[in-house]
Amino acid sequence: MGEWKAPISLRVRQDLRREMEKFAYKERRKLGNLGEMLLEWAWAQLQAAGSTERLLKFKIRSKEDKGRASGK
Repeated sequence: MGEWKAPISLRVRQDLRREMEKFAYKERRKLGNLGEMLLEWAWAQLQAAGSTERLLKFKIRSKEDKGRASGK
């Protein structure tokens, strides 16, 4: 059968929640599903980094930044 899931409660800024709801709607997902996916991804990243301090040192460059860096 399916995997058992445990509820979790988080406090976030209202504007962050609204932005996430809009993004979830655009992706045809529910907010809970998007949150679960992000939390699992973030947990894997944190485990790989080894600490929150080390994790926060790394930044993902946007497509715009990558274009500027390569001279496009």
